[in-house]
Amino acid sequence: MLRDEIQTAVKEAMKNHETERLSTVRMILAGIKEKDVDARGKGKECASEADILSMMQTMIKQRQESAKIYREGNRAELAEKEEAEIAVIQGFLPKQMDDAEVEAAVRAAIDETGAASMKDMGKVMGVLKQKYAGQMDFGAVSGKIKAMLS
Repeated sequence: MLRDEIQTAVKEAMKNHETERLSTVRMILAGIKEKDVDARGKGKECASEADILSMMQTMIKQRQESAKIYREGNRAELAEKEEAEIAVIQGFLPKQMDDAEVEAAVRAAIDETGAASMKDMGKVMGVLKQKYAGQMDFGAVSGKIKAMLS
């Protein structure tokens, strides 16, 4: 399970004195704890694996934006730190789907939900998030769904 993998990574980073990696993995753990608190507020025992994967995708996007801003501001050292954090976070995510796989998954979700118009986009997105959490960029996928439903 993802939680166990992250806990093991903390221990290994501590043993190997990898301060940068340890910092990033602890940040992921803090995010998981925050998601768990949110889940308990909704009556669940803890955050689902899909919630955790989604949170990690968001962390990656935030760091990509920060790295871009740092590069534009000639702050290469800060951009490199953000990119190193991205690499650590990506190490816990499942293999990302390529464009052909994403397109096939979107078509399957449209068929499964019987979506016929833009009003059904939420249903399609819900199915995709349930089945493929952490495996695709849902921001980019929404454009593909719109194109297929138009």
